[in-house]
Amino acid sequence: MGLAALTVLELPHHEQVSAAAQAGYSHVGLRLIPVAGQPVIHALDAAEVERRLADTGVGVLDVEVFRLMPQTNVGEFEAVMATAQRLGATELLVHGADSSEARLIETFGRLCDLAAGYGLSANLEPMPWVDVSNLAKAMRVLDGAARVHFFRAGDSPQALAKVPRRFLRYMQLCDARPERPADMQEIIRQARSDRLFPGQGGLDLKGLLRALPGEIPISLEIPISKRMEPLERARRALDATRAILTMGEHA
Repeated sequence: MGLAALTVLELPHHEQVSAAAQAGYSHVGLRLIPVAGQPVIHALDAAEVERRLADTGVGVLDVEVFRLMPQTNVGEFEAVMATAQRLGATELLVHGADSSEARLIETFGRLCDLAAGYGLSANLEPMPWVDVSNLAKAMRVLDGAARVHFFRAGDSPQALAKVPRRFLRYMQLCDARPERPADMQEIIRQARSDRLFPGQGGLDLKGLLRALPGEIPISLEIPISKRMEPLERARRALDATRAILTMGEHA
């Protein structure tokens, strides 16, 4: 179980590692590339992150955010990939923000090739406010390259169950209000700062989990609007998720 960066983004990277350990996670996700339009909160101290990883036994699951745009030169990501490899990560989180599907397929393929040289796998995350906005579009890019904000995109567990296992490296989990907002800005606001712990919302998380391979790593990405200390937030996210998983085992 991994603690995603966005859940405790206000903490420096090394403190995110410590929070993951104290809350009982096996892994952590680190945001080494900021999201467009959002400030860089903390510079990376890679040596201190390495020390915390060694001291706690926590591993790095994924590094984010690799945003593929029309002008993207994937070679510019190489330094971050080298850092990800140094920290022991295995996964890269990728956003597809290019309206030309053919160009995006080519860019994603080159990113995958570059990542493979560092022992990393690129994971394309569909989000409703970027060009790769749902599972079907993501699958076209994956198929084309040949080398996923799920409910808000209008996808279903039944559709996910048809995705080949080789395309599913890990998942990010949260809950949310059952109603999909009509306004895209409200979707973005909820996604970035107003999600819910698993079991507190109205999403079919048990159906989603049943559609996924049982051994797939889970990363908890749950930024919430309620003021709460980062460690308490991390603990509550993990406890709520374990409760959902336990319910699924006895369903």
